Amino acid sequence: MKNAALKRPASCLLRSPLMLLCTTIALAFLVPLAGTAEAQELVRRQTLFERLFGGGPPAHQVTPPTQPQRAAPSPRQQRPVPSGQRRAPSRSSAPSATEPQAPAVIEKLDNALTVLVVGDFLASGLAEGLEAAYAESPGVRVVDRANGSSGFVRDDYYDWNGQIGEILEEVNPAVVVVMIGSNDRQQLVVNGQPERPQTEGWSREYKNRVARFTATVRRTGISIIWSGLPPFKSSSMTSDMLAFNDIYKKAVEEAGGTFVDIWDGFADENGAFTFTGPDVNGQPVRLRGSDGINLTRPAKRKLAFYVEQPLNKLLGNATSPRIEPQELENLPPPGIVLGEPIDLMRTHPISLAAPQAGGNMLLDGGPIAATIERSIPAPRAGRADNFSLRKKADAPKSAISEETRTAEPAEDP
Repeated sequence: MKNAALKRPASCLLRSPLMLLCTTIALAFLVPLAGTAEAQELVRRQTLFERLFGGGPPAHQVTPPTQPQRAAPSPRQQRPVPSGQRRAPSRSSAPSATEPQAPAVIEKLDNALTVLVVGDFLASGLAEGLEAAYAESPGVRVVDRANGSSGFVRDDYYDWNGQIGEILEEVNPAVVVVMIGSNDRQQLVVNGQPERPQTEGWSREYKNRVARFTATVRRTGISIIWSGLPPFKSSSMTSDMLAFNDIYKKAVEEAGGTFVDIWDGFADENGAFTFTGPDVNGQPVRLRGSDGINLTRPAKRKLAFYVEQPLNKLLGNATSPRIEPQELENLPPPGIVLGEPIDLMRTHPISLAAPQAGGNMLLDGGPIAATIERSIPAPRAGRADNFSLRKKADAPKSAISEETRTAEPAEDP
């Protein structure tokens, strides 16, 4: 009997009302799940019902499952990207509004005063720093005519004494800024004989070449500012730079120019070489390259900061960012012409911090020290300004009693 029941066709089993009701209830639960991949696959398996009522894909056809559609996550639900992975930037994204923009370039006036910078590779860095310093000054133009490998020793490579006259005539500067000497630790040929650095013959010839250079600038009447050299990583090179600075300082001051000592700005508290130091804003930065010779960008700006101080005095109002061409035309010549006699009737200002920096003569011709000595009265015994080391017992009692009587206030009647 059991075998006979199993051999009945499936259509006969579905004729029962109870079986038909169960099938309908099952389909009611499967309809809401038709949107998912699992439900679609489950419906395709009901080939018996599809044969009964028709519709749907054939039994042998397999429809590929569709990928579920997920909503875009909100900004708070986005997961952070691991540090080792980076998202590719979107091409359609607009540039950020906070992105820094390049500063506007201020055009120089046609009659702007020219600052000529000459020397070696350090002078090129100085020129770069000065260009940044006067970037917003339309009345000042910086011209870099430095030669990186040049100096006063190898005049066969580049002869500064032979070229400076032509450069001054071509550029027609208001001020000449010089920084040179880093390449001059070489032997000199004097009268056909080689001389080693810092020997007597070498020093004499080197001083003559520096003096010829400053004399050429002095004849043109152009003001000159000479920047000293900084210390270097090599101790022997640092020692030579100190000797060069002494030569430059004496030569430029004899020519009526200004020598700028930058040593302390690139040295530590002991005056020795250092890689780092404060910038113009007082922040610690890297000042020198890994070779201990070249300057970094903050160091170039710091170098220019030292030269700016005397340079601004020569340029005057030309450094103003709002100067007009007509106003610039009416400015007096920058600085005092080299070789001009000093006005002896002018009293130099006396600094309270450094009295020795001012003049030592008054308008009446008398020295300041002698005048001060004459104006101060001698101390009197028993008075507050008497700082002598003598004891009171050493002073005459009669004198003390007399001064005491005169100092006592009169009693009221």
